[in-house]
This record gives sequence, C-alpha cells and structure tokens, in this order.
Amino acid sequence: MTNQIKRAVSLYSYQEEFFLRKMSLEDCIAAAAATGATGIEMVGEQSVQGCPKIPSEAFIDQWFGWMDKYKVTPVAHDMFLDYNKKKGHYWSDEEAVESFKKDILFAKALGFKIIRVIVNTTPQIIEKVLPFAEEHDIILGIEVHAPWNINSAWMERHWEVMERTGTKHFGFIPDMGGFTRRLPRVQIERMIRNGADPEIAKYVCEQHEKGIMAEYTIYEVSKMSNKRIDMAVAEMSRHNTFVNPLSLVPHIDRIVHIHGKCLEMLEDCTEYSIPYNEVVPVLQKHGYNGYIATEYEGNRHIQDIYEVDSVEQVRRHQVMLSRMIND
Repeated sequence: MTNQIKRAVSLYSYQEEFFLRKMSLEDCIAAAAATGATGIEMVGEQSVQGCPKIPSEAFIDQWFGWMDKYKVTPVAHDMFLDYNKKKGHYWSDEEAVESFKKDILFAKALGFKIIRVIVNTTPQIIEKVLPFAEEHDIILGIEVHAPWNINSAWMERHWEVMERTGTKHFGFIPDMGGFTRRLPRVQIERMIRNGADPEIAKYVCEQHEKGIMAEYTIYEVSKMSNKRIDMAVAEMSRHNTFVNPLSLVPHIDRIVHIHGKCLEMLEDCTEYSIPYNEVVPVLQKHGYNGYIATEYEGNRHIQDIYEVDSVEQVRRHQVMLSRMIND
C-alpha cells in the first residue's frame, strides 16, 4: 500500500521567536515550508490579532499569497474556549457554542479544513456546534492529550457522540505526548535548576521508564521530600504518559490529524522522550493518511539557560518524519 501520511508544522512551534519578534508570521510559514512540510497548523490567538474575529480582506489576501508563495496548505486551526473572559462570569454552554462558531468562521475564511478542539471541550458543546461545522464543511478534532488517552473515559464520551450522530465532521487528534517513554530531559533539568533534588529526579525518571504507575511514584516521593518542586517532578509522570501505540488502531478511521509533539530533538534527528519509531509504523500499517504536524514545545524549558532555536528543532523533527514515512 502506498503510504499517504503527510507532513505539517504547527506555527506554535516558533512561539519563542515569534513572541520576541525575531520571526514574523511570514517568517514562520517560510521556515515551516523550508523543511519540506506541505501543511500549516496555526494557533489563531497567537498568530492573528483579533482572532477568532474574521480577519480583514487585506490580511486574508496576504495569507493566501503566503500559502501560494511557499507552496503550503492551511490544514488545522487550534481553538480555545476562554470560559473566564468576563471577570466574575463563567460562560454558559450557549456562550461557548457562540464562541466556537466564530472559530469555525475564522478557520473557513483562512482555508483551514480542520479545527483542533481543546481537550476540555465537553461532548455536549461539540454536539451542539456540529451542525454549524457540517454546514461550513469544517472537521472538528478533539485533542487526545496526556494524561488522557484515546480509550479513556473522557474520550469514550466523545466517541459516543461520533457514533450516535454518524457525522463525518468530528474525530480525534492524538498528541504524541501520550507516548512519552522517557520523561523529557529538558523539563527535568529545568526543574533541577529551579531547586528540585537531582536524586529524586533520577528516581522519578527511572520509575517512569519502568512503567510504574504515577500515583505510586508520587506517594514514594512524598515520603522522601516535602518540597513542592520535588512533588512537581513526581507529578511529571502523571502528565507524561505512555500507552501502547496499538491503542490507536480501533479508532484509526476517526483520527483526522496528529500533533507531532517534540521537546528535544537530538542531533541524529530522534526525539529523546517519544519513540516515534514505534508509533509511526502503526499509523502506516493501519492506513492513517492525514497529517502529522510538528509541535515543538521544548523552548519554555531551556530559555533560562540556552538560546532557543525552534527552527532547527522543527527541521530535525521533519527530517525524522520524512525518513520514517518514506522508509
């Protein structure tokens, strides 16, 4: 079977340089295209002023001009639901749905076919907004983000909506952070610099690699230390989970997009924590034909000591994906 997995880059990956004005939005698109990726994912709130309000015609023309110039395609827009936008007022479901509809119109205006739905969005809200998404031919993908996995109770509720409605406009977006075999070294080292006990950090990493349940590790560390930073290290094992990649197989037809999480791409173009060589072959074998979008998040863990080079980290991740997909 001819493999059809495609490569994309989330512009979120360049957040450090974009925030510091070292890179413009066009620079981010150009850097993504230079890796050979053909798809663009974007966090609208980060990249476009006024999002989710539909941008001006001038911006939309410029946006599609960039897509043509760099020969890339808008793939996914990442939405959020800010329930606390008004101080002292928590959104009702109806208000959340109205905000969600604005994201759908925003995505449509910029040519995105998929919306990454933030993981805490309830199945009830998605079901209410589905007809609007279908009307505008936008596919919604609930993010499967650690500590959840695709078979967790929360995702089962979303699966029920997919099955009951029979819609083709709602699916899953797994985040590769759910396959964290080793705890991210850059994150552990940052916490040690912030005062965590190196021996406790070493113990937590060893427990995680053995597959010990996070709650047991947290309990043991609570007996070793009463420092909040040490407990935070222990809790990393709860938030950086590993599940068998075969867990994706029963849902493969409902996977609409994938977040290619990376926190530390090594010089040999492998990811320190996440065994992509175990996950990508499963996707290939079982016919996944969507995008894997690089999502570099290591910047925040090294910015206190190193100059961040998101462009190089994304490049290495794309090299790794290219090798795996083509091999």
